[in-house]
Amino acid sequence: MRAQASLPRRAERPGPAVPRLDSQLVVIGVVGGVLSGLLGVGGGIVMVPLLVLWAHYGQRDAHAASLGAIIPISIAGIAIYGIAGEVRVGPAIALAGGSIFGAQLGTGMLARLDERVLKTVFGVFLLAVAVLMVVRR
Repeated sequence: MRAQASLPRRAERPGPAVPRLDSQLVVIGVVGGVLSGLLGVGGGIVMVPLLVLWAHYGQRDAHAASLGAIIPISIAGIAIYGIAGEVRVGPAIALAGGSIFGAQLGTGMLARLDERVLKTVFGVFLLAVAVLMVVRR
């Protein structure tokens, strides 16, 4: 069994140990959920920037919160698309298998990257996606 990468302590953001549930986070969740259902994006592309810029989360904490929201977002989407008969099981299983492996690699990198580097890499990723979406329309 391989050793798990430990996430750094959250000394960069003081605050209560109990997660807050305020209207700001609910609005971010609604926006992320709507865009996830409509466009297939929500967590990383929508929630992370909103958590950093609007809710003043640290970059690493925003990524972690977004990862925690993926399962309920996915369940809601699967339920709606499943009722409509639109879930493609074969591709979904292949994507899920790859995603489980990829999430382990990415989480290990998340734990090791400096916060500024993480923010830069994420910003470059968003810009690259935006450019590709415009060019390949």
